[in-house]
Amino acid sequence: MKKIISGKVREVYDLEDGRMVIVTTDRISAYDVILPTMITDKGKVLNALSNFWFSFTKDIVKNHMISSDLKDMPVEFQKSEFEGRTILVKKLKMIPYEVIVRGYMFGSMYEAYKKGEPFLGHEFDRQYQQAEKLEQPIVTPSTKAKEGHDINVTLDYMKKDLGEDLGSKIEKAALAIYKKCYDHAYKNGIIIADTKFEFGLDEGGNLVLADEVLTPDSSRFWNLAEYKVGTSPASYDKQFVRDWLTANNLAGDANIKSIPEDIVKKTSALYKECQNRICK
Repeated sequence: MKKIISGKVREVYDLEDGRMVIVTTDRISAYDVILPTMITDKGKVLNALSNFWFSFTKDIVKNHMISSDLKDMPVEFQKSEFEGRTILVKKLKMIPYEVIVRGYMFGSMYEAYKKGEPFLGHEFDRQYQQAEKLEQPIVTPSTKAKEGHDINVTLDYMKKDLGEDLGSKIEKAALAIYKKCYDHAYKNGIIIADTKFEFGLDEGGNLVLADEVLTPDSSRFWNLAEYKVGTSPASYDKQFVRDWLTANNLAGDANIKSIPEDIVKKTSALYKECQNRICK
């Protein structure tokens, strides 16, 4: 067994037998900086949400989950510190794209729209306000950069790179997952404005959903009760942390010593509220 990834949030261990162990920590990053203070139980929330969605969408596409039971894992992980934040998964040949599904006119897409420019191959033939729901969700992939920022590309670019058959399978799966999960979250008071998925191929060449799924770290979640078209809705994620960093001129500062306790508590509560609403 060897650790192969130590990311912003996750630690990944290769068991060297076709399986991996993924541990989701309580680390939080903002403005491309991993912050020094942990957010209580954040890793458990992200893990619980992903596991819920993996089960919820397994009728649409296979996923990499084998087990979340520590007894099924190497003895090194059979400790209380790993409970609720650790999963055993299949090792896959990962597809080198993040598959972004956007359901609302927001962010960089809205900025392009305001200028009258197409957005990654998509043109809009009707008027939209900020944060307004699109007539149909769209897929806009990005390449996974080993260093620096990912690069947004068109869907056609991904299909030409991967082949029309695989590219179309990915598009179809991503949209189907988004639509099913969107409906579940919406009836529980959360709007999934956009999200990103990662896929891989198993030993049989089958498409498999991997990584994390529809968490506040990989998605833009809005509170339905507070949502208004034409505004910039607050997200169920790191907003308290981002706001504190911005107010204290610390955004992007790698030398931050700590995050105040009240900001940690508010952020932890927001993550847990998201879990409580969705995982039912």
